[in-house]
Amino acid sequence: SPIHNYTHAGTYIVKLTVFNSFNCFDTVSHIITVLQSPSPVISPNGPVHLCPGGSVILDAGVYSSYSWNNGSTTETITVTTSGNYIVTVTNGSGCTGTATQSVIVSTNPIVTASGPITFCQGGSVTLTSSIGMVYHWSTNSTTQSIIVTSGGNYSVTVTDSLGCILSSSNTLVTVN
Repeated sequence: SPIHNYTHAGTYIVKLTVFNSFNCFDTVSHIITVLQSPSPVISPNGPVHLCPGGSVILDAGVYSSYSWNNGSTTETITVTTSGNYIVTVTNGSGCTGTATQSVIVSTNPIVTASGPITFCQGGSVTLTSSIGMVYHWSTNSTTQSIIVTSGGNYSVTVTDSLGCILSSSNTLVTVN
């Protein structure tokens, strides 16, 4: 076949002999080098599921140049927010490779109300915290939900599965 694709890294010696209609021929030799593309692996220096305020350093390994999706061009980056971090590296031959690492940062709980948080005396509302493992409300209750019958600010502190201690914002309940 007059066409051949070389897809594996290596050096190839290609000899091509061509005949014409008079049975004359010529042989041509070429050396073809297919360069190896890098296969980077991002190495985190610790857990990639963080508590708020935590950080992790992601290391792309030793290459000639780097391009992270956060704009950085260094071998390592320090991450403090959730997301997928993608790096494209270039080796000394100019070939590129890409790697991805996900980082998750725990988020503060969200309090939802079962109904209006302004109601008449004698009424109530149930406040429920988003998922946690251990709950501690400003009322000293330790359940995921509380029933509120009096006005005031209510908040919850939860401990998640990583041991992160997370706090909700205040929910103001008004009783008329």
